[in-house]
Amino acid sequence: MSHSINRRDWLRILGGSGLAAGAAALPGNRAAAQESGFQSSIIASNKVQEGRANPGIVDGRVIQPQRELPVLHTTDVLVIGGGSAGVCAALAAKRAGADVCLVERYGHFGGLWTGGLVLLILGHIVTGGKQVCQGIGEEMMRRLDKMDGAIVNRRRGANPTVDAEATKYLMVEMVDEAKIDVFLHCWGVDAIMEGNAVRGAVFESKSGRQAILAKVVIDATGDGDLFAAAGAEFEHRSHNVGLVTRIANLDRVDTERAKLSPKPRPLGGVTPVPGVNWVNMRGPEVDGLCVATLTRMELNHRKFIWQNIQRTRKVPGYEQVYLTETAPQVGVRITRVLHGLHTLTREDLRAGKRFPDVVGVGGSENGQHDEWQIPYGSLLPRTVDNVLASGRCIDAEMRMADLVRLIPNCFVTGHAAGVAAAVCAADDCMPREVEVAKVQKLLREQDAYLG
Repeated sequence: MSHSINRRDWLRILGGSGLAAGAAALPGNRAAAQESGFQSSIIASNKVQEGRANPGIVDGRVIQPQRELPVLHTTDVLVIGGGSAGVCAALAAKRAGADVCLVERYGHFGGLWTGGLVLLILGHIVTGGKQVCQGIGEEMMRRLDKMDGAIVNRRRGANPTVDAEATKYLMVEMVDEAKIDVFLHCWGVDAIMEGNAVRGAVFESKSGRQAILAKVVIDATGDGDLFAAAGAEFEHRSHNVGLVTRIANLDRVDTERAKLSPKPRPLGGVTPVPGVNWVNMRGPEVDGLCVATLTRMELNHRKFIWQNIQRTRKVPGYEQVYLTETAPQVGVRITRVLHGLHTLTREDLRAGKRFPDVVGVGGSENGQHDEWQIPYGSLLPRTVDNVLASGRCIDAEMRMADLVRLIPNCFVTGHAAGVAAAVCAADDCMPREVEVAKVQKLLREQDAYLG
């Protein structure tokens, strides 16, 4: 039963639940829905959804009628996808002077790095322990260094591991500091075209289908959703799809009793939280663009993970180990890969090929080979204009894909795409017409390493 209470009573109730500090910012004339201190108000009554244009069945086919879309926002640079590449792209573009809008389908930043619990920073070092991932990616590492319980194994030649929640927080802090416009819980579903040029994107959310217009668009979706919708050529690939977990109480294993039995597997690698490990999963090779397949992967993986941890708990000494978290984001590694102006190849890496349009440098998994340059052409579609790719979906042959998709290399390509997009917006030119030397100069000013 609901009833009205005065502001003094309301604050007293909130104070008991620790919410009084935030209550002052809320409107004062709301009725409390329950005595517990929750609030709810009627925004509109007897409402019918506006702007409806429902699909209909015509001759047995489902037809979507034409309709006008509301414009949610207009910006210089639109970044679609708030993963490691997308956040770096947004920050780089903003620092280069552009107005930036960052749109993400989940409720957090970081993509597979955080939501997928892929916590290991792998791919930033080369032969001799030299670190080639610099710029905004390195800035994130340094800021995580200063946070309590945010990163471990941060030293020369090593692959550090981050805490997902600390990293999510850091990205929010950096995006807020930069005053980037952000829309979460929005899924990019289509490209807005003017001739052969992308002029924005269509998004689906709880607010319905809306448009965001931009001078330049960056596809940081990981799956090339936007450039594919725009008609750019790509290669459709299958890859292993897994589901990462975190397990806890490994610091409470009875080591004496554990000596009596084979060590259970997998137990994963350390994280910044004592006693908590992250456990990777390769998973089967499947099509990560098939929704039925993704559904089956989620269901199968969750069953396997739960059953496996129960087996672990039956091993003497491991009784207190438990499953603390499964990644909310399934581990899709590769799906669409752009057909761009240049395809990164293993031969390029082996030969140490240098490019006049270099915009980044990639590393190795464990320092087993030298650095390799990333040309600007790998971010550009062959035909479609005004969109840049970043992250794991840039143009690279299959033998390079498992390097390109690593988190630090996604930092690098995101950083490059963000600066290039900002220059295009400022100079009123298409990405394929941009003055690459100006992009390179700005990247270096932002501490990027170009070799």
